[in-house]
Amino acid sequence: MNLSPLLTYIRELPEYKRLCQLLIKNETIPHQIRLLRSVRPPLAVALARDLRRPVVLLVPRADRMIALTEEIPAWDPELSLLTFPDPNPLFYERAVWSHSTIRRRVTCLASLTADRIPGGSSSNSFDQPKIILAPAKAIMTRTILPRTFISQSRWLKVGGLIRFDRLVTMLVDIGYTHTSLVTEPGQFSRRGGILDLWPPTEGKPARLEFFGDDLDSMRLFNPNSQRSIDTLEEILLTPAREGLPHLYREEWDDLLPPGDPITSPVPDPLLEFFLPLMNGVPTGLLDYLPPDSIILLDDRTVFEDAVNELEDGALTQRQDQIQAGIISKSFPLPYLTLAEINDTLEDRLAIDLGMAITSGEEDIQLADSFTPGPRFGGQLRPFMDHLVERILQHETIVVVSRQAPRLSELWSETDKPRPAIEILPSSLVPGDLHFIHGALSEGWLLDVPDGERIHLLTDAEIFGWVRPRPRPRRRRIAEAPESAYADLETGDWVVHVDYGIGHFAGLVERTLEGLKREYLLIEFGGGDQLYVPIHQADRITRYVGADGSDPTPSRLGTQEWERAKLATGKAVEEIARELLDLYARRQTIQGYAFSGDTPWQGELEASFPYEETDDQLIALDEVKRDMEHSRPMDRLICGDVGYGKTEVALRAAFKSVMDGKQVVMLVPTTVLAQQHFNTFRQRLAAFPVEVEMLSRFRKGREATQILQRLTKGEIDIVIGTHRLLQSDVQFKDLGLLIIDEEQRFGVTHKEYLKQLRTEVDVITLTATPIPRTLFMALAGARDISTINTPPESRLPVLTHVGPYDPRMIRQAVLRELDRGGQIYFVHNRVQTIETIKTRLSRLVPEALIIVAHGQMPEKELSVAMERFANGEIDVLVCTSIIESGLDIPNANTLIVDRADRFGLAQLYQLRGRVGRGATQAYAYFFRHPRYRATEEALYRLETIAEHSQLGAGYAIAMRDLEIRGAGDILGTRQHGHISAVGFHLYTRLLARAVRRLKDAYKLDSPEPPSFPHLVELLPVMIELPLPSAIPSDYIPERELRLQLYRRMAEVRSLEGIGSLAEELKDRFGPLPIEVENLLYQLRIRLYAVAAGVESISMENGQLLLHLPREKVDLNVLNLGEDIRLSKRGLWLARSGDQEWTSRLVEVLISLASSGN
Repeated sequence: MNLSPLLTYIRELPEYKRLCQLLIKNETIPHQIRLLRSVRPPLAVALARDLRRPVVLLVPRADRMIALTEEIPAWDPELSLLTFPDPNPLFYERAVWSHSTIRRRVTCLASLTADRIPGGSSSNSFDQPKIILAPAKAIMTRTILPRTFISQSRWLKVGGLIRFDRLVTMLVDIGYTHTSLVTEPGQFSRRGGILDLWPPTEGKPARLEFFGDDLDSMRLFNPNSQRSIDTLEEILLTPAREGLPHLYREEWDDLLPPGDPITSPVPDPLLEFFLPLMNGVPTGLLDYLPPDSIILLDDRTVFEDAVNELEDGALTQRQDQIQAGIISKSFPLPYLTLAEINDTLEDRLAIDLGMAITSGEEDIQLADSFTPGPRFGGQLRPFMDHLVERILQHETIVVVSRQAPRLSELWSETDKPRPAIEILPSSLVPGDLHFIHGALSEGWLLDVPDGERIHLLTDAEIFGWVRPRPRPRRRRIAEAPESAYADLETGDWVVHVDYGIGHFAGLVERTLEGLKREYLLIEFGGGDQLYVPIHQADRITRYVGADGSDPTPSRLGTQEWERAKLATGKAVEEIARELLDLYARRQTIQGYAFSGDTPWQGELEASFPYEETDDQLIALDEVKRDMEHSRPMDRLICGDVGYGKTEVALRAAFKSVMDGKQVVMLVPTTVLAQQHFNTFRQRLAAFPVEVEMLSRFRKGREATQILQRLTKGEIDIVIGTHRLLQSDVQFKDLGLLIIDEEQRFGVTHKEYLKQLRTEVDVITLTATPIPRTLFMALAGARDISTINTPPESRLPVLTHVGPYDPRMIRQAVLRELDRGGQIYFVHNRVQTIETIKTRLSRLVPEALIIVAHGQMPEKELSVAMERFANGEIDVLVCTSIIESGLDIPNANTLIVDRADRFGLAQLYQLRGRVGRGATQAYAYFFRHPRYRATEEALYRLETIAEHSQLGAGYAIAMRDLEIRGAGDILGTRQHGHISAVGFHLYTRLLARAVRRLKDAYKLDSPEPPSFPHLVELLPVMIELPLPSAIPSDYIPERELRLQLYRRMAEVRSLEGIGSLAEELKDRFGPLPIEVENLLYQLRIRLYAVAAGVESISMENGQLLLHLPREKVDLNVLNLGEDIRLSKRGLWLARSGDQEWTSRLVEVLISLASSGN
């Protein structure tokens, strides 16, 4: 969406031109220009473009800043837009600033100082018009002095001379963290003459190669693949954070409570807490601005109110922290006061755009040109009539809507020409109508001096919709290519596919026959040890049992392990056969084949206010393909909480309705039914689709009418709880059943649903994650779609686990209230929930609190949830009734009382209630302050704290398996077999059985993608007289070497090995001979498999290729005089030099091509 052509009309306004002249001449400017909220973003963009100066727009709260991050690019997509966010902690709270906040703040400071840092080119990426958005708290928060920031920054250029060791020291001093792999901003990694680093101002990390102290080359690299992608000539190296480690002073320990001094090394996460002490002069963002910068206040009155409120809260917080011994009475203010901010604004070009009259008569009458547009409240016929009237008056109309295609179609039905939808032309013609797909908060009517009128209409005027809080694109945390292999640590129980269960004792070096090699050491029962060659690391997986208990280690030299594998193989064959039997039977049933997508389907999907993730689109394609097939669909959609499963279901429901079929959406709770009902009604408002709800919120006559209309076919989509499964619910023509969290329904309900599966298409949604390996193993026998990709807006939820702490609860609630948000407080005992509410009211009297639980009267519960959803209530004290699917973007703090009483999956679902918008969310899981929780409960809480990253559901699923075992997932019948061989080997055997039986059944289900730990094992043993390993001086980190070994062992193609070699050279430098030898052995293993060779080893100075004698005919093969045949296989004479390595390849290729 590009609305920049509309800026032309604003620029032509005489009052706008006069304002620009005043600003250019730096003459006295008006302190206030009263403008509609919707006019302020385009004005800021116009000023930044026309005057080519930094424009800083000050807003009261972060939510307004977030909304503007999507509105401003609509007016000029090319403009540089930066946000200067406020830190997460309260003032004086000793807590960590989020990485995202630090990165964005540093980027702003860099953009304002780049031209003052020596060495940069005249046309660097920072030298362009820019708008900076900053809320009140961010402006108040003290930061590093500008002169310190500039002195600690430098431009790095290819060909420049810089002391390599000094640069590494500098990186540590300015806040960069040393890691083995660079995957996040603010990190660096050193390997020989290669330095990887990620300045917070860059979108990608950089790889610097030095030749001595000469910077020889620079290139950007992909943090996921770790491969280089583009070259660089220069890069700006700035501090990684505002709190610099080298500015910390040990004497500041005295400001902390006794017994809690900061010891060396400095606690990096808390450095920003000491910013007021690092800088003697109170400094904020405004001190970084060039003198000619333009400061716009979104609304000065509201801004000052926000500052006053924050100051009042800070004074209370200061007293609390002093009383608690967290800070001393001499601790300086961590913020600038309102008086200090106003003093700075007085010396600057600052203009208030708010509507409240604060400075007498306005000198610039720009506001007179704009008026609000008319409102239609979803009444589309009056809206269309209004368009006709305005067009007949030759007025220009621009409609910006998420339903633009549908509105354009309705317009075409008025016998008027169908207007263009895609883009706004560079010049508008009076009387033209334009439908633009997009979203703005509100529109306006502009009166141009020559009599022309421009109407800008949005969903707010047409439908009465409040624009959803936008989701700004954020960088997702990268995962290195070998991250999937990071689950194994020294001391873990492991399974070797050939020898059984033992303890992994780590990587060890051994020298045999003068050759140094690295092995994986496993300790078995009876003190037995096994040294596993590194190219066979794929034969080892971490052990996960069925009940979470430790296994019995296997003993080498016995048949126990083979018997256990044999029994498990028979069991998995049985379960695979059951699944495939069901799958095959369903393929013979004749159902309804839906038609292809209609134009309306495309229009609905285009109205989605966010950008779909790749996984969402794949899942939707799979659902549509199933629906258009004649056999009944039965598809499971498995995705993390808040990842967009409902949107897939909504589009499928609409597709069903387009074919005249009715849809049922079955959900486990009345609260969730109400939420889905509201979502469906709003998304489908522009279409003739009737949506209703049936739950215990609907009583008597209302429910009866809904049932009657369902039977007559007057309702297209009905959403409800198990009430929909009662016998009095009849449909005229049911086509699709959507089940949300089927496991929450009872046995009787499940039997009824099982019967429906043979009659209509069924989609089952679940946010309960299953381990990826199990999903891949079942994928060939069950229609499963997974949505693993988080929406781009999502930030990981900051998670705290600990004993119940009233002071921390008060801080958490106040922090959320400060930014205009809401709080869930979960207490899962109805008997004492009112007591908890009373206690909370005393603790935080500033908050409005309400109670909600499943045993309340329906009307009372409905009103409570509605008031909370509408933002009328600050804190919802509730039971786990909110666990399933509730989505209130403004609620971003979760507090769980007695979290030790919840299961791990429950804790994860509860945490999924927050962090669903673009705001940093917090989750507090408290246990009893005095009574010790069980070991299992503590392990659950530790797990939920450790796995707070996006998409952690699958990691949590694996840990859940370790705690409660895998029996629940696959049934008690499989319990013993999982315990016997471990979960990973069990799923590998299951995947193999599914693949084999699929061929027997001749099923055409799609092949699942390959996945780590599920690739077919190669039954070849290779022992060659070559030193092969990853030397520690090439990759020092033992954990990274282990992960790479496991990754290398699962490569199954020559192309893959070649690509891996190039990657290693790019990431770590030229390959040592030991790594070359390791890659050679991996290639030999692939050649050997193709040739039917079972093992290759060195005996008596000759190479022995073991393979069945009957498969070899030397006369036919003509392999050469250096080959002889024996009962044990082929013998290859080894020459004294390295020529035998290429000769071995030749022999194996000849054997493979002969068909052996």
